[in-house]
Amino acid sequence: MLVELYIENFAIIEQLRLHLGAGLITFTGETGAGKSILIDAVETLLGGRAETTLIRSGADRAYVEGVFLLPKSADSPLIQILNREQLLDDPNQLVLAREIRLNGRNVARVNGRMVNVSLLKEIGEMLIDVHGQSEHLSLLHVSNHIHLLDRYAAVQDLLSAYQHTYRKLLDVRRELAELRQAEREAARRIDTLTYQLNEIEAAHLRSGEEDELLEERNRLANAEELAMLTQQALQALDEGSPEAPSAIDQFGQIVHILGSLARLDSTQSSLKDQAELLFENLSDLSRELRRYLERIEFNPRRLDQVEERLGLIHNLKRKYGATIEAVLSYAEQARRQIETITHAGERIAELEAAENRLLEELGERGMALSQKRHQYAEALASALEAELADLQMSHTRFQVDFKQKPAPDGVPVPDGRRLAFDANGLEKVEFLIAPNPGEGFKPLAKIASGGETSRLMLAIKHVLANADQIPTLIFDEIDQGIGGRVGQVVGSKLWLLAQRHQVLCVTHLPQLAAFGDQHFHVEKRVVADRTITQVFPLEGERRQVELAQMLGEVSEGTLQSAREILQSVAKLTAAG
Repeated sequence: MLVELYIENFAIIEQLRLHLGAGLITFTGETGAGKSILIDAVETLLGGRAETTLIRSGADRAYVEGVFLLPKSADSPLIQILNREQLLDDPNQLVLAREIRLNGRNVARVNGRMVNVSLLKEIGEMLIDVHGQSEHLSLLHVSNHIHLLDRYAAVQDLLSAYQHTYRKLLDVRRELAELRQAEREAARRIDTLTYQLNEIEAAHLRSGEEDELLEERNRLANAEELAMLTQQALQALDEGSPEAPSAIDQFGQIVHILGSLARLDSTQSSLKDQAELLFENLSDLSRELRRYLERIEFNPRRLDQVEERLGLIHNLKRKYGATIEAVLSYAEQARRQIETITHAGERIAELEAAENRLLEELGERGMALSQKRHQYAEALASALEAELADLQMSHTRFQVDFKQKPAPDGVPVPDGRRLAFDANGLEKVEFLIAPNPGEGFKPLAKIASGGETSRLMLAIKHVLANADQIPTLIFDEIDQGIGGRVGQVVGSKLWLLAQRHQVLCVTHLPQLAAFGDQHFHVEKRVVADRTITQVFPLEGERRQVELAQMLGEVSEGTLQSAREILQSVAKLTAAG
């Protein structure tokens, strides 16, 4: 639930911090005082539109922050989202923030970390449901009606089983579509793949071959210079000249001299051993150079062959991959695709059989789901009409409309038809109301007034209170068009609803406001030639005066009426 709300430079609110508790919280004040601005600020915090017009005149930014207590269940969808996004710092508390800047940029934060607005909205929808005269009223979205009915009918097990089969069917149809498309293109595709595979296989590529060829090409292209350099090394090392004896000859003399030295001084025999080892190494080096010289090949024809082979490899790499390994991998993929296309007919037959089985299974599960929805739709209508009668809408009738659509590729049902389907079942659900006798049922989303939708939502929330997971509900001017007697009924229902949820309510009726576990007065003042909205908690005598003002001019009579309203509410709430 929402435990703290901080607003700064938002419309005519300069700075405001509210500490909120559990139960029913009521907001009262004159029209235009800023009660709706509070709701707008909350909706902005939850990911609603953030326009620069909301920034208080003279400020460069507006800021809204909310502190929420988190549900204790680790399995709650909200906790799962926070874990998924690595945003869960404190398992008990969550902080949302929204900043709107004059340059048009707005920043959303969850627990101090920047997030995109869509994620903020996804989280916000699980924290607060706002019901009033705004575009965010969930009851006006027809797509939500089926979910409200499903919560009432407790069809989660049936729906989960249906959706499991639905996902399997989608997977089968996706593979079928790919195979059928491949089959249509099979002849052309097989020709292309076969040509590519033959081209690669004819080359008899070998991993590491290109590096070897590059080395060989380098030797062939530089054979003359390599031979010259090798000969020069041999000349200096082994052959020498009259003017310059070879290194081996000179080192042979050194070995002879050190041998004589070692015979005279045995302590220096190690020097003789080192010299002999070096002499052997020089001899080995000479032999290696002669063998290398013999291998140097002056072969222009072989050079042409190597160039041609490298050109072939380059061409295959240009077509099929950056390396020989990638080209060979492409060949293997082509081979598998040829096999897949060749055997596509068999796989298509298997998938078509699987599709038919899944369609039948989906039809059975969809019908079971539909039957339970129809069964509970009448009970929901009766329960809502009873609630609406208490809310001064006694002539309003409610109905759940089910629409099924034939589809040639739909699921089979017992009467022989095939029906369209989606992830939610075999039908579309829409709530209809008949607010006036004799007018007939019409779509709720199109004809309900603001006050009617608020009261309808109150009735629905009251009926669905046990199933509803959203912790905080906000009702904006739910008392529109009703009188004091019904206001007490509405207040009583809101108070009962607040036993399972935190409920915030903006009201003009003292009979409703008196039910608040917390009561705030919203007031517009002019300070230093600037209009600001301020909010004050009301208790004791100040609350009595506020209720008396809502009844009329403050007098002993209105004060007595306010005391009587509070006493009456105290008795009702004490009785539970």
